[in-house]
Amino acid sequence: MIGKRFGSLVMCGLLLALGACHRSGSVPAPPGAPNMLIIVADDLTWSDLGATGSPDAKTPNIDRLAREGMQLQGMFSPAPMCSPARHALYTGLYPVRSGGYPNHSQVQKGTHSLFTYLRDAGYRVGLLGKVHVHPKSSYPFERIGKDADDLRAFERFVSKEPTRPWLVVFASHDPHAPWNRGPKGLYDPAKLTVPPYLHDTAVTRGALAAYFAEISQLDAQVGELLRILSATGQEQDTIVLFVSEQGSSFPFGGKWLLYDTGIRSAAFVRWPGKVRPGSKSKALMQYVDVAPTLLAAAGIDTAGIDTGPPDADGQRGFDGRSFLEVLLGRSDHHRDYVFAVQTTVGMNDYKDPYPVRAARDDRYKLIRNLAPQNTFGTGDLLQSDVWLSWQLDAASRPALSARLESLSHRPAEELYDLQADPFELVNLAAHQDLTATRDRLRGELDAWMRQQGDRGLSTEMAAESHQR
Repeated sequence: MIGKRFGSLVMCGLLLALGACHRSGSVPAPPGAPNMLIIVADDLTWSDLGATGSPDAKTPNIDRLAREGMQLQGMFSPAPMCSPARHALYTGLYPVRSGGYPNHSQVQKGTHSLFTYLRDAGYRVGLLGKVHVHPKSSYPFERIGKDADDLRAFERFVSKEPTRPWLVVFASHDPHAPWNRGPKGLYDPAKLTVPPYLHDTAVTRGALAAYFAEISQLDAQVGELLRILSATGQEQDTIVLFVSEQGSSFPFGGKWLLYDTGIRSAAFVRWPGKVRPGSKSKALMQYVDVAPTLLAAAGIDTAGIDTGPPDADGQRGFDGRSFLEVLLGRSDHHRDYVFAVQTTVGMNDYKDPYPVRAARDDRYKLIRNLAPQNTFGTGDLLQSDVWLSWQLDAASRPALSARLESLSHRPAEELYDLQADPFELVNLAAHQDLTATRDRLRGELDAWMRQQGDRGLSTEMAAESHQR
């Protein structure tokens, strides 16, 4: 691979002559810089894979990827919607700071991304599948193929210039609703295990079977990507990162919510010769940490890098930081806290402004509902067949009725012990024995919001000005 890496330096030398390599604070990748493949699912609840404990999911290729690398069991998205989650993954910035905090959003002009930094370091950069990030100036990737099923386009891209390293984001459309793809008849609704956070009806089971079929469709895509890496002789030179994005659009399945079903992510990294196969880490980390980690893996110094919009303190570096030491097995700790934001303004058929913020450590989570007097809801949720089937049952079941009501109307503050209550069913915000824990998380959340320039409800009301 010496010729390939030498070619990388020659290319970046040409870019330097044109004044491109340091445009965003990036520097040339050194010899030996790896290829990078980021696989992004679409609305996949983290626990709905064989590798993460699902008793039903048939995901042999994703499970193989998990076995051949490290499972990042403490990975979190900073938002439970597609666009802000992807902005954070690619830019290393939290959503409010970048401007990409509502769905269907665009980041502030001048924001840079992983595509920018690696392009300027001599990489070829491409994306196959779902985009959902804007503007193009912040994401200067080559669009590969017509859609995510065009995996021959991926093969052509990675084979085109063997003397240069590459980054490709494969952004699947699966398993995003309406769940009409994937192998038919693979899942028997009657035999599925309904997760505890869902209500068991025939409609729920039918929807689960269709949803799992799309997860298997995603798994087939992952298998083909891995086959291509092997067939082209690039398996040993490529970092593969898989992330599940955020939770599914089932009620309480996580999308639009800051419960763990919404913001916890299934994440696996395979890097032959560097990451120990079969390893696991519970270190807390977030999507904003991915860009600095991959740059560090490429040997690129990010000190003083200009990410674009400054934070409230005027700092222009990443919000995230590299977890390379975790990947290499040298550390089992990365963050003390992870944070998340939810914005309803700008969503399809939203009912009322319903901004939500959260801070989480390795055991407890504090959720702050900034407009608890309002009603949360979206057309996608409240008009779904699954939700309507639950409402029919709730008419004669008071406990279920209360559970459904808790989705639309929540208290100003929620506190959960995730060790004892992983599905966040028992709110401990008023529990006297946890006053110190609650106050500590309050302080961390306040500090994070201030650093991000997050003004709460007024930030929520400005969301549509950040949409495309």
